[in-house]
Amino acid sequence: MNKSMLTGVIAGAVAVTAIGGVAGYKALNPEPEFAEVLAVKPVTETTKTPKKVCDDVVINEQAPVKDPNRVAGTAIGAVAGGLLGNQVGGGSGRTLATIAGAAAGGYAGNQVQKNMQEKNTVSRTERRCKTVYESHTQTIGYDVRYRMGKEEGQVRMDHQPGPRIPVKDGQLQLDVPAAS
Repeated sequence: MNKSMLTGVIAGAVAVTAIGGVAGYKALNPEPEFAEVLAVKPVTETTKTPKKVCDDVVINEQAPVKDPNRVAGTAIGAVAGGLLGNQVGGGSGRTLATIAGAAAGGYAGNQVQKNMQEKNTVSRTERRCKTVYESHTQTIGYDVRYRMGKEEGQVRMDHQPGPRIPVKDGQLQLDVPAAS
């Protein structure tokens, strides 16, 4: 055997041994094809949106008074009281009874008109609005705890991962849905 042939055989043997060693190592220590999902926690975000809410409300209030001094009630009461007072007594007593009846009737008429005015109400409808806030909760991602081989880690994903996450060249494939 010549020297170059011997060198070629030795180089070939070394190459075969190295390739076999790498293949044997990979066979004994395979890279995982999937990472096992240990826990999934949804990540949510709550937003509040303002909304205007209006209601029609009936409001009762005192009607506008046409005779604020209650002249009509006082006058009618005074006339009625004077007529009644005139029916009582005789002579100068009659005159005094008429005056007293007119004064008492005037006061009574004034109070009757006052009570009637206070009870005289009008209704109107008024629109009242207020701002309320509606809450909306939305899932924006998932915090995923996983185990790949002997190592544990955590990652945020935009979709539910399922029971396992694909692995390629030692890296999690987060955008690929996991195969069951």
